[in-house]
Amino acid sequence: MTRLINWKLLFKVIFLSLFLVFTVFPLYWIFITSLKPGKDMFTFPIHYWPETITFENYIDIFKISNFGIYITNSLILSVVAGVFSLLIAMLSGYVLARFEFKGKSQVIFAFFITQMIPLFIGLAPLYLLMSKLQLLNRLPSLMLMYTVMMVPFCTVIMKGFFERIPSTLEEAAMIDGCSRLTALFKVIIPVMLPGIAATFIFAFVQCWNELFLAIMFIDKEEAKTIPVAMNSFITKYDIDWGSMSAATVLSVIPTLILFAFAQKYIVEGMTQGSVKG
Repeated sequence: MTRLINWKLLFKVIFLSLFLVFTVFPLYWIFITSLKPGKDMFTFPIHYWPETITFENYIDIFKISNFGIYITNSLILSVVAGVFSLLIAMLSGYVLARFEFKGKSQVIFAFFITQMIPLFIGLAPLYLLMSKLQLLNRLPSLMLMYTVMMVPFCTVIMKGFFERIPSTLEEAAMIDGCSRLTALFKVIIPVMLPGIAATFIFAFVQCWNELFLAIMFIDKEEAKTIPVAMNSFITKYDIDWGSMSAATVLSVIPTLILFAFAQKYIVEGMTQGSVKG
């Protein structure tokens, strides 16, 4: 029996180690590529650590382009869209979790359907709408679109979290004189912080990485986001691998910091959302 358990443990360790290498190696390769000078980019045989380390690629993306502005734009956009979509999703998720009304199942089904519709189907009317509202080449256009995109799925996530919290909590608060809205924000929301953190991070990462709408709606240099800026490194005849790798490394840092600080809440939120109380 002991030997069987050891073989199981060995298999698990080998499998997880291979999975870790498979996951981490692309990130490692992007990192070392960002440290290579242009002449060493395509050397053969392959060097798994650069012979000459340089920070020219990092310097160039700030010299040649307004990369600091791109990072700022992406941060503002992702935070604002994430917060607004989270606030709307909290209210709509609470309604779907606590109230029964005609057409409720159809509403939930419609939220799921919206996640299956490709963005390009509605591109023409959306572009005309943003043009009429004079929001083209401005961050508010993406803030509005990202919020609309995130609300359906975030609502479904928040609904799941609300359903796992006993309704007796807000009922007790309402007996003590709280309104339903006050009970929601003062009693229920503090209990749901892990779920709220997990939902916000989901929305933030989706907004941070979105490229399609950003390319369509933003053309001005001062309003570009990081994905749009990174896409500009791909030209008709060449790809600037050094600058793209350096930009990729820098673009990953904010999300890594966010996950590092919110790791506890993410794990609790995932557990809270998967185990029915």
